[in-house]
Amino acid sequence: MEFLSLLENISILSLILFIVGVGLIIVEMFEPGIGFFGVFGIVSLIACIFVTAETVAQGLILTAVFFVILLIMLGIFLALVSKGRLPGKMILKESETLDQGFSGTEDMSYLMGKTGEVVTICRPVGNVDFDGVKLEVVTQGEFIEKGETVEVVEIEGNRVVVKKK
Repeated sequence: MEFLSLLENISILSLILFIVGVGLIIVEMFEPGIGFFGVFGIVSLIACIFVTAETVAQGLILTAVFFVILLIMLGIFLALVSKGRLPGKMILKESETLDQGFSGTEDMSYLMGKTGEVVTICRPVGNVDFDGVKLEVVTQGEFIEKGETVEVVEIEGNRVVVKKK
């Protein structure tokens, strides 16, 4: 009987809040972002519950039921994710490779064998000036004074290793 009396309390406002809340949660599921749509969707649904409920206790019970339903929906979504059954829009299908011009780090191989002047003391990390371009470098463990000349002996990604010349 209480459920039927709850149905009698449904107003245009509570119906609008419900539709907006569900719509915002659906948008949040398919549009990755910072959670704006999800947060306002949940707020809208909780407002709908309290507009519809006759008492505060009834509103709290309905809110608890609402959160249980949300947890079940989250469980279903996570089960789909674990089985690889996601909507195509949520999966990145393309990847860029080095052949297509993508590089995760700047190619520093042009520095191999170049010499430069130490700008700051290298112990073992310091800065070296290579023809007007200052770069952070690493020595092979030795201490190199400011003003000395060094040579690039190894390149590992964006790590430049030098030794005293």
